[in-house]
Amino acid sequence: MIRTFFLAVAAILGLAPLGVAQVQDVFIVRGLEVDETADTVIEAQQAAFAAAKFEGLFEMVSRLTLPEDLAAADSLLLDQVTADYLTAAVDVEQETRGAGRYRGKLAVVFNQARLREFLETAGIPYTDQMAPRTLLVPVASGGYGGYWTATVEEDLVARLVPVSLARPGSYSSASGWNDLSAEAREAGASRAVLAELTGQRGQFQVRLLSVTAAGVQQIGLTAPQPSVRAAAQDAGTLLDQIWKRASIVRETERNILQATVSYTSLAEWNTLRQALVQSPQISNFATVAIARDGALVRFVFAGNGERLIADLRDRGVMISNQPIGWVLSSATLSGRQEP
Repeated sequence: MIRTFFLAVAAILGLAPLGVAQVQDVFIVRGLEVDETADTVIEAQQAAFAAAKFEGLFEMVSRLTLPEDLAAADSLLLDQVTADYLTAAVDVEQETRGAGRYRGKLAVVFNQARLREFLETAGIPYTDQMAPRTLLVPVASGGYGGYWTATVEEDLVARLVPVSLARPGSYSSASGWNDLSAEAREAGASRAVLAELTGQRGQFQVRLLSVTAAGVQQIGLTAPQPSVRAAAQDAGTLLDQIWKRASIVRETERNILQATVSYTSLAEWNTLRQALVQSPQISNFATVAIARDGALVRFVFAGNGERLIADLRDRGVMISNQPIGWVLSSATLSGRQEP
């Protein structure tokens, strides 16, 4: 058992930080449509900005949390005062003004520190970390292939899971990592997700399958939808929810792991280190010693290790128990397969 190698620690430690640009994008709600009238165009614009901040707050909170956690929250207050306090800026994407009317599309940028404090004070679990980049592979049967790919490109939006769309018509529902790995590497992705459209009009569903060097695993199935477009939108929402369920840390137990990172080049070491640092399951990452073909690292993780293993697998990192102890290695770059 992995736990025999772990030393429990008493304190709850913070998560490793992400890059600034990546975090900032998470905290921006774009494309908020406004249409307000008032005695003057300035007053209409002010009303439009207030409306965008209020609507944006609801979308932002929903983006970072899970529906069941919001439903269970007793002390969550989302009002205009809160929206004003949590907003850092309002950017204009499109606007038409005149005769006491203001219409347009706005983007609201939220203050990261204040929003985190707000959710923590309300006791709502959340994550503001992005998932590793994913190669998204739309596949379908029944003559929907081309239409499904075009619909996915336009309508499948995952706010926390950055995706690159695979080349159209290149793969099938039977495609594995050996088929997908080259294009995944080109896209900077450590895994692929097959988005398989099934069903018929009125009953379209999307089956999501994660494809890594460790194999193929079904990770989700959308509810029946009346149209292909609705199925694509539901699949984007489901991708985000799958990520949030995997990355939101609820356990109060923290464990320390010391392991060897095995690599063949400096580039591979940098890739592995970045994957470890950016995992939401890992905090207090430190490099203890480093050599030409391996490094000794130590970090803290939450829970019993199962979610850590799954998250690292999605990031192209394999963990194995070897005579020297626990070893972390690259599955994505070397093409190694888990036995």
